[in-house]
Amino acid sequence: MSLPKEPRQKMINIMYLVLTALLALNVSSEILNAFKTVDNSLMNSNGIIENKNSQLMSSLDELLKDAKTKEKAETWKPLADQAKQSSDEVYQYIESLKLELKKEAGYNPPADTTFKEDNLEAATRLLVEEAPIGKGKGKELFSKLKNLKEKLLALNPEIAKEFSATLPIDLTIPASKNAASNNDWSTAYFHMTPTVAALTILSKFQNDVRNSEAQVIEFCHKEVGEVKVVFDQYVPLVGTNSQYLMPGQELDIKAGIGAFSKAANPRVTVDGGSATPQADGSAEYKTSVGGPGSYSKKVHIEFFNQSTGKPDFRDYEIKYSVGSPTGISVSADAVKVLYVGLDNPVSISGGSKGAEAIKATIDNGSIKDNGNGKYTVNVENPGTATINVSMDGKTTPFVFRVKNVPLPTPMVGTSGGGRISANAFKANAGVRAELKDFVFEGVKYTVTHYVIICTGKGFESTGPKFAEVNGAYFSAEAKQIIEMCKAGSSVIFTDITVNGPGGSRKLEGTAAFNLTQ
Repeated sequence: MSLPKEPRQKMINIMYLVLTALLALNVSSEILNAFKTVDNSLMNSNGIIENKNSQLMSSLDELLKDAKTKEKAETWKPLADQAKQSSDEVYQYIESLKLELKKEAGYNPPADTTFKEDNLEAATRLLVEEAPIGKGKGKELFSKLKNLKEKLLALNPEIAKEFSATLPIDLTIPASKNAASNNDWSTAYFHMTPTVAALTILSKFQNDVRNSEAQVIEFCHKEVGEVKVVFDQYVPLVGTNSQYLMPGQELDIKAGIGAFSKAANPRVTVDGGSATPQADGSAEYKTSVGGPGSYSKKVHIEFFNQSTGKPDFRDYEIKYSVGSPTGISVSADAVKVLYVGLDNPVSISGGSKGAEAIKATIDNGSIKDNGNGKYTVNVENPGTATINVSMDGKTTPFVFRVKNVPLPTPMVGTSGGGRISANAFKANAGVRAELKDFVFEGVKYTVTHYVIICTGKGFESTGPKFAEVNGAYFSAEAKQIIEMCKAGSSVIFTDITVNGPGGSRKLEGTAAFNLTQ
């Protein structure tokens, strides 16, 4: 098949921001990598939405058992079931198309698990050209998406009234300079499209399906009542007044029963590291203690608060001590970790002897004596650092872990991505970088660069829009395309660079937002 002479059509999807000018030439590896990045972001978003839908369906099951909500649940739960079943069928159909498309481009496991990502003919054969030259499955895909949209809106008049204009499944034909593309949906999306770009377009349609499913299920749930949390697990809770006691000291034990809910999905982190979820709804964290000294662990628990009906969190500090036969102790005033690029506060105690009898050195960086047993440690390389403390001719080593400061999370307002109302999104002035659950206070990152991409509703006639921004605040160009956004638009921030401890760093992945009413 020869390449067409006409200019490449602008695609409605994100992948064609820069391809229009390059498709007549060889597709660069940078463009292919950009498509893969967007595709990964879409698939991650699909997983998050699917998890939320499962939680709502589980809550509807509980509302069906409650005498107070049973009558309403008997009306709306079957509609939510139908929405989920219909959406799952179309989602899996698109998944089968993606596999078939890879095979058209050379994917043949187990002999060959790769495929030609820049192949310009595979998508055309599979989705555009009719038999006997091709398979023409684009028409079937269009029909299934159209039927799904009609099925969801036909579930109930109230659903149709609520979502007739905003359901994310958009079947309009994107504008193109190619006359043939303007008249045919399959041609507009898949004619002479690189395989990796076509896969990303299919992921985009899967995202539309999951978002449409989510809107309908959430609507059904709201018609019945709030998310119901059932405390279905009970675990004994036992604590002591100290983990380090001397002879004759009092041991104080407090015990009780904790009620847990699997539906609340508690998420527990300790010093930023994830704890392991347990079958009873609690979480467990294990670690080996270091050398002698005083330590603390920051425990952060996120959960669904049944009394308020909103997400909530609690922070706790766990302190403990590790004994030393010499009486010397060294503790990091923040945690038993030293961070590159920060002034790490450390306390060193000589037991019964004063601070003047102590000499401290470190093998990875420098240590400064501030007096009264207080020190500042600056480390250079991730890994470990050993602080050697000498007293009375004896040296005791204390080993610390050394880490880079974690990368921050890109945020727009209070949201890190997902569904957000268009008006709430537009009310923000830029992108910020938030370092969540970090033990040091006052450590900040500043956003220095990013690319904003807008597509979907509002961009049917123009195609996707993007702007490159230096700094945190939206540039004039970025503000202009943000104003074009409306319910049904998708906004992605990528190529995000921040400046903070350790200098300039580039964030992995993207931040994606789906705008709603």
